[in-house]
Amino acid sequence: MKWRKLGLLWAPDGSRPWAQSHAMLATPVYLEDRIRLLLGVCDANTVSRTGWIDVDARDPSRVLAVAEKPVLDIGEPGHFDDNGVNPCSAVTLPDGSVRLYYNGYQLQTKVPYTLFAGLATAPRGDADFTRWAVTPVFDRGPKEPIFRTAPYVRQRDDAPGWEAWYIGGAGFHFVEGRKQPRYSLHYATSEDGLHWPSEGRELMAPEGEEIGFGRPWIQRVGPADWRMWYAVRSPRGYDMGYATSPDGQAWTRRDAEAGLALSPGEWDGEMLCYGAVERIGGELYMFYNGNGYGRSGLGLAVLEND
Repeated sequence: MKWRKLGLLWAPDGSRPWAQSHAMLATPVYLEDRIRLLLGVCDANTVSRTGWIDVDARDPSRVLAVAEKPVLDIGEPGHFDDNGVNPCSAVTLPDGSVRLYYNGYQLQTKVPYTLFAGLATAPRGDADFTRWAVTPVFDRGPKEPIFRTAPYVRQRDDAPGWEAWYIGGAGFHFVEGRKQPRYSLHYATSEDGLHWPSEGRELMAPEGEEIGFGRPWIQRVGPADWRMWYAVRSPRGYDMGYATSPDGQAWTRRDAEAGLALSPGEWDGEMLCYGAVERIGGELYMFYNGNGYGRSGLGLAVLEND
């Protein structure tokens, strides 16, 4: 693959108290004439809420509007999402309502934080979201007690029900003198997309100095042609990964073919992460983050060859 970068698409300008930095984890929702990109946006204390920007459905490099307020705020004190909510995956149902699966971030004492995935719903794509439950739908389990997060969720093609690829893990370990998380890629199914098992099946584990993966983004191109983009985390940060599969289960890593490189000295010169790949107007586009886990804003690239 070879992606042509179209530049920094959007970053907060500091005019909104809840949106001082970051534009993380772009998650598209398709409206009539535009695409709403749900984003994790941080306040001055780096507490994230879910906001949005709208881009032109014919030209996604053109920003049409920016949210004045969050569509999903943080949870109540003590809840799993009381220190941050970031979008991960949005599914529009036949009646036009939307399910948003999101990361809930909570600070801890003996480990730095925990991450679990919640569910919020909206009656239509341009409405605010309401929590389906105040507890996670991907909650802790015996083998994944610290992280069950960043799900990519879709309705199954060949069987009833729902499926999800997500990040799961059991804890932190010391790397280069710092506590770093360790998590791998997991898979789970659900009858209704609301109730999920307490653990999934591990599909891909970190190798060598890797410590984990960022949100996966899945495309089924053909019956035996699945593609996945994800971020690969090392002690230095994230880089973009890419894998293929005949069935969505057995993945062959092809990170060297991801086709998106760092741009030294630029907003994405140190890190690449959280790619969301969508076909828009006959072209394949990637919305992605750069330096500082999205602190520098949201970028856009278009695929030149496949």
